[in-house]
Amino acid sequence: MGGKNTVSASCFADVLSELIALTSRERQALDALEERQRHVRRGAVLQRENESGGELFVLRQGLMMSYVILDDGSRQILRFLFPGDMLGVSAMIYREAPETLCALSDCVVCPFDRSALSDIFSSHPRLAAMILVYCQIERVALTDRLAALGRTSAKARVAALLLELRNRLRATDKEMTNVFPLGLTQEEVGDATGLTAVHVNRMLRQLEEEGLIARDSGRVTLLDERALARAANYVNRYTGLDLSWLPAPG
Repeated sequence: MGGKNTVSASCFADVLSELIALTSRERQALDALEERQRHVRRGAVLQRENESGGELFVLRQGLMMSYVILDDGSRQILRFLFPGDMLGVSAMIYREAPETLCALSDCVVCPFDRSALSDIFSSHPRLAAMILVYCQIERVALTDRLAALGRTSAKARVAALLLELRNRLRATDKEMTNVFPLGLTQEEVGDATGLTAVHVNRMLRQLEEEGLIARDSGRVTLLDERALARAANYVNRYTGLDLSWLPAPG
């Protein structure tokens, strides 16, 4: 799904360096997390809900999702995961994984043992703090989605998801402007927004008719980003951060 094919020794370090200036020691510690690579085919499950697993991962290439299966058998997508994201962190504190991780495209992940994260926490407290920062960003973004499911219109939910996808993709592709590959089926959009695929299709057509987006060959163009953000009541949770409290680099 979009993005550049050229990546550095640590995709996660690239993400963090957008927010703080990493020292050479910090970057080396993060490089070590991505020494091994594993290819994951589209549709393959990397981690399954309610199963044990001792590995964590950094997503290096591709697009993944996390989801849970509800009692009625339906699927609720919790998050879409992008290059530079650390995967499986929520499973680190449980005997069984609370969510499933599945590839939405052909992916490359870097597996590492949870003990490696413990070593980073001990030796690099600022990196530990930044991992906390990212976990909190994800928590707040998920809270936004939860509030939207109960309180906003179907059109607002779909609009917010489009903005979130573009903003996350742009984090690893600085040349991206208002055009991006959707890379999701309407069923997947529906499972993330609590809508049926038919309803998603109707909302996408409504956004087109209102001149907010255009679609062509699987790509979406944001024609009026400000109006789209107003319609979605969207807040980009990866901006407006206050990191003045971070500890000094070790």
